[in-house]
Amino acid sequence: MKILIICERFPPDIGGLATSGSRIASCLSELDNDVHVLAWTRQLAPGSVNTSEINGVKLHRMGRFSNWDLTMQHSLNFLDWLNDRVKFDVTWGHYLQVAGFLAVMFGRRAGIKSVVSARGNDVDQMMFPPGDFARLKWVLDMADFVTSVSSELSEKIKMIIGNDRTVNVIPNAVDPNIFYPDDSDPEIRKSLGLNDEELLIGFSGELRHKKGLAFFPNALSEVRKKLSASILVIGEIRARERSNLSAFAAEDPETAERFLSTGHVEDSAEVAKYLRSCDLVVQPSVWDGMPNSVLEAMACECLVLASDAGGIPEIIEHEKNGIILPKTELNHLGEAIIETISLDQNTKDCLRRSARETVLKSFSPENEASCLGKLLNRFSD
Repeated sequence: MKILIICERFPPDIGGLATSGSRIASCLSELDNDVHVLAWTRQLAPGSVNTSEINGVKLHRMGRFSNWDLTMQHSLNFLDWLNDRVKFDVTWGHYLQVAGFLAVMFGRRAGIKSVVSARGNDVDQMMFPPGDFARLKWVLDMADFVTSVSSELSEKIKMIIGNDRTVNVIPNAVDPNIFYPDDSDPEIRKSLGLNDEELLIGFSGELRHKKGLAFFPNALSEVRKKLSASILVIGEIRARERSNLSAFAAEDPETAERFLSTGHVEDSAEVAKYLRSCDLVVQPSVWDGMPNSVLEAMACECLVLASDAGGIPEIIEHEKNGIILPKTELNHLGEAIIETISLDQNTKDCLRRSARETVLKSFSPENEASCLGKLLNRFSD
C-alpha cells in the first residue's frame, strides 16, 4: 500500500509523539508499504518543503507559518501535488488535533481511506473548553478507522462517538535490544556529582504539568529529610513551566540544587544508560496516554513508581511489576518514594524482573507490528 502519515512532530523533534510517529512509520515501511510522512518544522522557511529518506520512509518537512490555518492550507496544496504523483491508498493522522484533522479532510477530498491515531493528550485537551470539541468529534466520526494507544483512551473515544464504532487499540512498544538491564555506569553518577550513598530518582521525557511537575519539588524535600537524594530529569523541563521550580528554589535553594537535568538526549542508548543508573524511576502523571518512558524503564529492569493515570495501569500491575500511586494521592509522592525504595531487596528484584517480562510479552516491536498488520488487512475489506 501507499500510505501517507501526517505527524505534527517527527525526529529530531523531541517527545513521545515524535518517537511513536517515527516508530510506526518505520514499522509500516517494514511491512512492505510505500510510506511518506508530512511533518512540520520551524527550521525551514514557511511553506518550503525539504524531502529526504530515512530508513525507507520518505520524509517531507514543511516550514510552518505563524498560524495553523495558513500552514494547513499550504499543506493541503502540497498533498494534492504529492498525491497526483504517488496515488495514496491510505492517509494516517498521528495525533488528532492538527494531523488527524488534516488527514481526514485530505482523505475525504482525495477519496481515500483515513486513519486517525489518538495518543492521549489530544483527546484530553480537545474534550474540555477551550478545546474544540466539535472538531474532535468530526475527526473521529469522519475517519474510516480510529486507533488509540490504550484501552482507557478507547473508552473515552467511544463516549464521544458511540459504542458501535470500533476503536483499534495499538499499544506503544520499545526495543528491548536498546533498553535492557545492565550494570549502572559509575561515570554517570560521578558526572552528576552524586555521593556513593545518594539516592537517584529518575524521570524520563519532557517534564511538564501533565507529567506531575508540580509534585516533584515537595516530594524531593520530603525524601531529603530522611535520605540523601537527587532527582534526575532525563530530558528537559518545559520552558514555560520552569517558573514553578524557580519559586521553589527561592524557598529551598539547597534542595533545588539536587534537581538535575540532562537536557535533551538524542540517543536512545544514552537514555537507557541514564535509566539504569537510577535507583527508582517515577512517573507521577496527572493524565497520560501510554508513556514510552515507563516502558523503557521497565525494559531496563528499573524499579518504577507511577500514577494510575491514562493507560499506565495497563502496563503496571501494582506490586507485581511496579508500584502504583493513585493520581488522587500524588501529594503523597515523597512518602511513596520512601516506601518503595525501602522495600526489601528480594521484592525489588522480583518487581524489576517482572517489569521486563511484561515489556517482552506485550509491548515489543513484534507485538506492535502484529497489531498494525491486522489493521492493514482491514483496509482491503
